[in-house]
Amino acid sequence: EAVTPAGSGAVSVMETGESSRCQLLELPWEDVLVPHVLCHLPLCQLVCLQRVSKQFRTLIQLYLANYHTLDTSQVGNAIPQHAFCKLLKDNTVLHHLMVGSCSDWLTDSELLPVIGQNHHLEKVDITGCRGLSRRSLVALSLSCPNLQHLSLRQCDWVDPLSLRSLADRCGQLLSVDLTACKQLNDEAVCYLVRKCRKIRSLSLAVNANLSDSSVQEVAKQCSELEHLDLTGCLRLRNECMRTVAEYCTNLHSLKVNHCHNITEGSLEVLRKRGVDIDVQPPLQRALVLLQDVVGVAPFINLQI
Repeated sequence: EAVTPAGSGAVSVMETGESSRCQLLELPWEDVLVPHVLCHLPLCQLVCLQRVSKQFRTLIQLYLANYHTLDTSQVGNAIPQHAFCKLLKDNTVLHHLMVGSCSDWLTDSELLPVIGQNHHLEKVDITGCRGLSRRSLVALSLSCPNLQHLSLRQCDWVDPLSLRSLADRCGQLLSVDLTACKQLNDEAVCYLVRKCRKIRSLSLAVNANLSDSSVQEVAKQCSELEHLDLTGCLRLRNECMRTVAEYCTNLHSLKVNHCHNITEGSLEVLRKRGVDIDVQPPLQRALVLLQDVVGVAPFINLQI
């Protein structure tokens, strides 16, 4: 059907017998296009629309200025550096920011302005962004006191001092991913959980510096903990698992693969409680291995 913008003074089809048409950009931007049209387009199409004309670029910038969630992975291939800076130059209301797909080029220069003007950030994912520095984490802690979800996975620049800054100012954290943050030690982790006791999901995976003391402190301070990833923490032993079993009564999942000093004896209590553990009991592992070799598992009563 032909579209006639309200209040345009256009004569209707019934009166003239002729088709009256309206161009997309003639529709009210803030009342129609922004809330009812652009909200249904994925980010990759919004980026493409900016290239159509100056008017479209202005419209998209108006929309992105009120964008609450930016996930650069939606663009497909890594978004160009210059495009990233333009996308967010007018935005001050971001709640969720996921920029892991920009890890090849993202530095403090691009990220700091975004953090500095968006004080309502609740979720930030900078997985694999090795070009950043502790300045970005300190800026995040200073600007975003309501931060709840943070992924620093494979950000090996994260050090105890910057984590301390985060802990001091972001006490509402619910999930933190510190996988492969290899500069962190027991003292840094203990400080974090003493300040952020609401944490429900925590990953300390792939960190050979951590010992039982940090995991025990996690268990004692974060009583609401539901998910704990300790994959590849080689120094951990059974004692920390006993503490986790005692204090973390809400635990749903536990990852301890490649923690070779943690045995079934310390996991049994958690397993009986229904916690999903990523390593199988010894007998079950033996049956799986036997099945792989023989091609069929023998009938064995596991209840014996």
